[in-house]
Amino acid sequence: MAQLAATGTWSGGNEPMKAEYGKLMMWFFLVSDALTFTGFLTAYGFMRFAHESTWPIAEDVFTHFPGLAGDQPLLYVALMTFILIMSSVTMVLAVNAGHDRKQGAVAWWMIATIVGGFIFLGSQAWEWYHFIVGDKGAVELVDGRVLKVADAKSGEVLSLSQLVHGEAGHASNHDEAFTSAEVRAAFAANADVVLQSPGKGHAQLSRAESVAAIQSAEVVQGANMTRNEYGQTQFANFFFFITGFHGFHVFSGVALNIIIFYNTLLGTYERRKSYLMVEKVGLYWHFVDLVWVFVFTFFYLV
Repeated sequence: MAQLAATGTWSGGNEPMKAEYGKLMMWFFLVSDALTFTGFLTAYGFMRFAHESTWPIAEDVFTHFPGLAGDQPLLYVALMTFILIMSSVTMVLAVNAGHDRKQGAVAWWMIATIVGGFIFLGSQAWEWYHFIVGDKGAVELVDGRVLKVADAKSGEVLSLSQLVHGEAGHASNHDEAFTSAEVRAAFAANADVVLQSPGKGHAQLSRAESVAAIQSAEVVQGANMTRNEYGQTQFANFFFFITGFHGFHVFSGVALNIIIFYNTLLGTYERRKSYLMVEKVGLYWHFVDLVWVFVFTFFYLV
């Protein structure tokens, strides 16, 4: 009986549930990290529905695509998502090649995974830049509400450049700053524009209400942790925090993938006669991809 107890499953001489220690610890870490992201997305959901009327609509915010003119709602975000998912596919192929002890194939598939990760990080940096610089601009009222300038009939949002310069203005004004006095004067001179909420329903003020409200309003261009031309300041805070936290995970994953690639070239796993380390890092990379699917769904689509 004593001998049986000494050789039991949890005596230290066996693998519980046939799971290798490193993989088991990776799963523990991923479960705890998943709970962290769950908390962030839940907080985002509560805040969004608490300020639904002023909460920006993602497809009105993320409209830029490199090299394409005009608004392309969420197209670039969709491309980023596709690239990250494809990098998860290349990681699967690297793990499978490791199971077959194909050193060269592991190296090539790891390169593809690393390239996908770098493209995603670069795309996220580009998206952050455009979000911070701003797009069409807005005005902030004395009560803290951020409203867009829009055509009274069609509801189309106009950039401050279009408002001030008329037909010569651009649909976005990344490189041009406007004073509150310029915007007020142009708004008063154009009887066809009103102020409009960026949130659900795009509620408009009447022309008279808009003229009265803009007299004490300040111009807002771009977004940061204190001011946000797209609407609620909390939207920008959650955007920076959630996508930044995920971006840090992607960066960490790319660093781990580079280490795995380097060790593969050195023949470390061939000498060990096992590519299990590739599978462990692969679990982390798949987790990063899966989390982004949830971030993409709840932050950009819902």
